[in-house]
Amino acid sequence: MNINDEKKIPTLDYYEISNFHLHQVEWLPIITNAKHPDFHINKIDDIADKKNFNVLPHRKIFHDFFFLKKGSSIRTKGLNSFTINAPAIFFLPAYQITEHKMMSEDAEGYYCHFGENIFDFFSKLILSERYVFFQYQSNPIIKLQPNNIEIIEKILERLLYLHTSKEYNKTLLSFHLMTLFEEINAVCTVNKTFEKRKANFEITKRYKHALGKHIYEFQNISDYANLLNVTPNYLNKCVKTAIDKTAQDLLKDMLVLEAKTLIKYSQLNVSEIAIKLCNQTPSNFARFFKKQTGLSPKEYAEEC
Repeated sequence: MNINDEKKIPTLDYYEISNFHLHQVEWLPIITNAKHPDFHINKIDDIADKKNFNVLPHRKIFHDFFFLKKGSSIRTKGLNSFTINAPAIFFLPAYQITEHKMMSEDAEGYYCHFGENIFDFFSKLILSERYVFFQYQSNPIIKLQPNNIEIIEKILERLLYLHTSKEYNKTLLSFHLMTLFEEINAVCTVNKTFEKRKANFEITKRYKHALGKHIYEFQNISDYANLLNVTPNYLNKCVKTAIDKTAQDLLKDMLVLEAKTLIKYSQLNVSEIAIKLCNQTPSNFARFFKKQTGLSPKEYAEEC
């Protein structure tokens, strides 16, 4: 699967991510998701060709993190590009568009992705409430100190062992992941002043997930409110309280992000993007795009 086959940014489930990565990155040994559909881990050291490493834009239905013990890498979260210099961890929440652009030849560490259903026995656990690094608006990079690296690496070694063992022990996997996140949270220098508005934040999180899944189908707030079984006014109130943006702001942000990625990476022309993404005439789409970005779609394409 690639962006030109689907003519949109692919959203990958647990099984599709293996094929997607294998067409772009060679891992030796190859570890698939067949046995553990809600959890996966690889050693970065096992990437056969780091010099030509690149994973094209995509989004996943699960969270991931990228622990860099040695070397450097460049990865995106939404429209923002981040240079990761070891020792550090990069966190990416589910349904965020991402591209992994580069990895230095000396890179060492671990890549892991997982679904929140792995924590189903933790009652009402919401990762983005407990850990700031799983929030959509947060800086995805956590810098680590030398005394933290050994602890984190031992947990990741254990996770890799559990992942490759014959028996699938979901309980052990989930408790080790939670231990890892607690260790990182203890040294996290990201602002932790986030107020726990649980109901508002949960609705906002579900809304963002719905945007990631249905942006090609729905461009009206009322449609997303129906999907979430709330009123448009309540949806807007929750989003505004949680992140100080309106529901319409987030919808526009997602449309612009999707449009920019299609302009940059797909073979679609502006007219095709206008119809496929917004069901608009090219002129209306161009006006919307310029109002949001300050550039016409053509001007943006020329800058890419």
